[in-house]
Amino acid sequence: MSKITFYAHPRSGPSYRVGLALALMQEPFTFELVDLPGGGTRTPEYMKKSRFGNVPCLQDGNEYIVQSSAILEYLAEKTGKFGGKNALERVRINEWMFWDFDRLCPGLFRSRAYKLGIRKAEPAVVDAFKAEGESGLATLEAHLANNEWLALGKPTIADISVYAGVFYAADGGFDLSKYPCITAWKARIEALPGYGKPADVIPAASRA
Repeated sequence: MSKITFYAHPRSGPSYRVGLALALMQEPFTFELVDLPGGGTRTPEYMKKSRFGNVPCLQDGNEYIVQSSAILEYLAEKTGKFGGKNALERVRINEWMFWDFDRLCPGLFRSRAYKLGIRKAEPAVVDAFKAEGESGLATLEAHLANNEWLALGKPTIADISVYAGVFYAADGGFDLSKYPCITAWKARIEALPGYGKPADVIPAASRA
C-alpha cells in the first residue's frame, strides 16, 4: 500500500496540480477529502497536517508537505519524473513555476472566483485581475510559439503547474481560442499517458 495520502478538494485549482502530477507520474496514493467550503481546512486536526490551513496537502509516511509547487518538486524528486537532473535544470523549471504564481495564476484564479461568486470585488478590481490574466496568457502564448514545452524541451512539473491553472481559464471568462499555441500545448499535455481532468484525478470530484 502506498505511503502517500493526498488531502484535497475538487474546487481547488492547486489541488488539481497535485492530482494531475500524481496521475502523470503514475504514483499510487490514498485520498482524503477536505471539506473546503465547510471550513475543513481550519480545523485543529487538519492544521496539524497543513500548517497554513489550505489544500492540497501531501502526507508521505510521517512527513506532511504543503503548497502545490513544493509538493510538485517533492514528487519529481521522489519519482524521478518530470523534474530536472541538476541545479540549472531545476532552476529553469522553477522560473516558470514562480512566474506562474506571480504573473498568471492571480489573474486566472481570481477571475474564476469572481465569476463563480466565491469572491466579491468592485468592478475595477475584477477588471484589473482579468487584464492581469490576459497579460499572463499573452506571455505564455509568445513562449509556446517557439517551444513545445515550457522548460528543458520536454514536459516537466512546470507544464503541469501552469496547465492546471490554464485548465480553469474558461471559468474566469478567458477565451483560449485567441491563443492557438496554448491550445496546441494543452493538447500535448492531454495526450500524455495518465492524463486526467479533475474528476479523473481527484477521486471526490465527480460527487462533490
